[in-house]
Amino acid sequence: MIQDIRKRMKDKTIDYVLRTTWLAVQKMYNEEASEYGITMATGFTLLSVDPQNGTPSTSLGPKMGMEATSLSRILKTLEDLSLIERLPNPNDGRGVLIHLTESGLKNREEVKQNVLKFNSVIKTEVSEEKLNHFFEVSDCIMNLISNKKIF
Repeated sequence: MIQDIRKRMKDKTIDYVLRTTWLAVQKMYNEEASEYGITMATGFTLLSVDPQNGTPSTSLGPKMGMEATSLSRILKTLEDLSLIERLPNPNDGRGVLIHLTESGLKNREEVKQNVLKFNSVIKTEVSEEKLNHFFEVSDCIMNLISNKKIF
C-alpha cells in the first residue's frame, strides 16, 4: 500500500492530483444537478445564500471565491429559473439582497442533502486520521498560495 502511494506520488504532480480529483467531483455534482435543471455552480450559489435573511449580492462573490462577472451570469440564470429574487436592501438603499424563492429553498435543500451525502460516504470510506491529514495539507497549500510563497 505505501509503495503504491509512493509510486503514484512519483508519477504525478500534486497539482495534477488536485485538479483531476476536483474535476471528478465537479462532474459528479454536475451530473446530479442536471436532474434538477441546474449546475454545480448554481447549486453552490443556492447554498451560499442565507435562506432566512437573504445575502447582499456584493458579498456573494467573495464568499464563493468567484469573480463578479461569473457570479452575475449565475444569478441571472437562477433568476430566470425563478430560484432567486433580487430585493432592495432595507439597510442600504443602494444595495440588493438575493433571496431564495420557494422553489429556490426546495432546490437548496436538495443540493444540501447531496453535499451531506458526499461527505457522509467519504467519511465512511476514509479514516478520521486520513481526513485530518487531508485538511492539514489543504490548509498548508492554501496558506502557501495566499501568502504568495509559491509565485
